[in-house]
Amino acid sequence: MPLVIVKMLEGRSVEQKRRLAKELTNVVVKFTGVSEDQVDVIFEDYPRENWAKAGVLFADR
Repeated sequence: MPLVIVKMLEGRSVEQKRRLAKELTNVVVKFTGVSEDQVDVIFEDYPRENWAKAGVLFADR
């Protein structure tokens, strides 16, 4: 059972996540040969103050 975990900053809409989950599922099915119902997608949303790049919090950008 493939599991795809998407880690990103919070702020995406439910519709954006819905579309992304569908597209990711399609790609996994295409390249692994499993059925759609075997693919799980988990979204992990992080507040901007909990993520930094190049030593700077995204909340400070």
